[in-house]
Amino acid sequence: MAIQTPAPPRPTRRAFLKGAGAAGVTALTISFEWMGATRRAAAMAAPAGALFAPNAFLRIGSDNSVTVIAKHVEMGQGAYTGIATVVAEELDADWASVRVESAPADAKRYANLAFGMQGTGGSSAMANSWTQLREAGGKGRAMLVAAAAKDWKVPGTEITVDKGVVYHAASKRQATFGALAGKAALLPVPDKVVLKDPKDFKLIGREAPRVDVPSKVDGTAQFTLDVVLPGMLVALLKRPPQFGSTVKSFDATAASAVPGVVKVVAVPRGVAVIAKTFWAAKLGRDALRVEWDDTHAEKRGSAELMDEYRRLADQPAVSARKDGDAAQALRNAAHTVSASYEFPYLAHAPMEPLDAVVKLTASGCEIWAGDQFQTIDQANAAKTAGLEPQQVSINTLYAGGSFGRRANPGSDYIVEAVSIAKAYGADGTPIKLQWTREDDIHGGLYRPMYFHKLEASLNDKKELTGWHHVIVGQSIMAGSSFAAAIKNGVDPTSVEGAASIAYAIPNISVDLSTTTTGVPVLWWRVVGSSHTTFAVEAFIDEVAHAAGEDPFAFRRKLLEHEPRMKAVLELAAEKAGWSSAPMPKGKGRGIAVAEAFKTLVAQVVEVSVDDQGHVTVDRVVCAVDCGTPINPDVITAQMEGGIGFGVGAILYGAITLKEGRVEQDNFNSYRVLRMNEMPKVEVYIVPSTEPPTGVGEPGVAPVGPAMANAVFAATGKRMRVLPFPKPSAAAGQS
Repeated sequence: MAIQTPAPPRPTRRAFLKGAGAAGVTALTISFEWMGATRRAAAMAAPAGALFAPNAFLRIGSDNSVTVIAKHVEMGQGAYTGIATVVAEELDADWASVRVESAPADAKRYANLAFGMQGTGGSSAMANSWTQLREAGGKGRAMLVAAAAKDWKVPGTEITVDKGVVYHAASKRQATFGALAGKAALLPVPDKVVLKDPKDFKLIGREAPRVDVPSKVDGTAQFTLDVVLPGMLVALLKRPPQFGSTVKSFDATAASAVPGVVKVVAVPRGVAVIAKTFWAAKLGRDALRVEWDDTHAEKRGSAELMDEYRRLADQPAVSARKDGDAAQALRNAAHTVSASYEFPYLAHAPMEPLDAVVKLTASGCEIWAGDQFQTIDQANAAKTAGLEPQQVSINTLYAGGSFGRRANPGSDYIVEAVSIAKAYGADGTPIKLQWTREDDIHGGLYRPMYFHKLEASLNDKKELTGWHHVIVGQSIMAGSSFAAAIKNGVDPTSVEGAASIAYAIPNISVDLSTTTTGVPVLWWRVVGSSHTTFAVEAFIDEVAHAAGEDPFAFRRKLLEHEPRMKAVLELAAEKAGWSSAPMPKGKGRGIAVAEAFKTLVAQVVEVSVDDQGHVTVDRVVCAVDCGTPINPDVITAQMEGGIGFGVGAILYGAITLKEGRVEQDNFNSYRVLRMNEMPKVEVYIVPSTEPPTGVGEPGVAPVGPAMANAVFAATGKRMRVLPFPKPSAAAGQS
């Protein structure tokens, strides 16, 4: 049985929530290292009103406020709400009293347990901290109960807790969290606590209001764009038009003459104009004259690169997976199927372009940013400034989207901001580095371009016997601090979703040919599965049709050994009415299923295709198994957001190069999905008591191939080159 979560109604202007109150005077902070000197030192370092703050995830104030410290950035994915829900559940807190603060940059206390450093990504926020946060809340509850039991001289086993109030039924006594906080703070933290049975959950699995909504509605939420500090200046950086170019010389005369421009400085990645306002910096940068040295620049265009990729697909490659003998299966096949798929570079294009505020002195550096990679950014900022990492503090603010862009090994936007502050004089003047939308589109770190070539073999019974998959593209990990993840020449992010194909095929070969270009690349929402799932799920559809079988039934038969994946596939097909009457002319229905970050997602897409070949996505039915569903509303929102993100990329997304220069500038030429193009989305969540997995990215993976398969069902044409061709060119694919 599924938990159906239809799209929530649009809130009216009047129906916004009020923000939570500030913390009270007395506070209880829960740690995992409350012993002796550590506890005393932490108490001395605690903020005003706090009794303890070592390794804190929880603070309870005398005003009954419950403050949860979030080690993950909130960038629209609902991390703050999920984190707070888990803590509040085990604490038995009143949700109306819960608020969230961002943790400081401190990997010793706030490391992502999946990464070994502090950072948000890979849809890991809930998965890595599930037990950790439950214990934080559970230990806080145990201490409050112990304090009440001691004060009332009753057994702790007779005490209950509900919505921030501790009760003893027999004596009819009760006390709020705030009233007990000071007494509980004097007690030792238990080593272990018994966590709730899932059947007793009161918040987990229910749609508690998001904690970040009130401040975003009333305008008090702080994004980097909102930061204004006394004496702050604004900087814009002029970067080279080709990747790999450097500054040869520059003339700042005209730029310096612009009113409001304070200084023009050269930094490693270009020339920065520092001014009193954004507009002055913008006009100054426009007037700046720079001569570039393009000796080592990437000068090839997208067409030349893809031609090279096609040639490489026929050359020997590195094996990423080898089961049985796919080559022999293909030689002995009664029937073979082959296809190739092309994927362009893609930008992240979050709504808030990259930005950071830096206050740098000879002895320290303070940063304000929607930071996604605190540990790495702290280290890179320190190296740039000539400081030690502990001399760099980071104030993590809300981020207006990211899709992976704000988590990059080189910390590009952070390093740029620090280098500008250093060049300015490192005198403590706050400087805000602001990227424009054009900077963001031109600024590199794209989802790599890829070429996929696939072959499959069928025996005389039309059974799938062999599968050969070749992937050609750049490595995200190579040359970065994550290069150690590359094993035997295989970057796991290049082949995930392909080397891990779940279908029961006796002979599988997956090969990787890694290219080298001057175009800087990075993970993009759902990383490798953003292209591998399309290739796998579009091709398995082609194989199903070659075998004369229904695409859903063909997949289901190959997933008998994968019950959870089979279940989401069946749920999506059932809810979409897959077996219902055929769709009218010009309409089609397609299906796809994927696993990404241990979350299973199946989607059925319905499309309309007009006589000119224009594709409209009408409906998407999504089934998701993400383990324990912490907040169904957040899960639904992330599936909807991922689907919209994916639909836009499949229809329009492409960064193209001409002579090494990016041809797109803004949303007029790098199209994203518009509101009127968003399809109707239905989300069905599979009930589960398994540990939670990620929801921020997996919804993107299957929507593209399901769209392509739906277009085939409507037109008989296969979509193998992304983005989908413009209507005038749609007839060119088959």
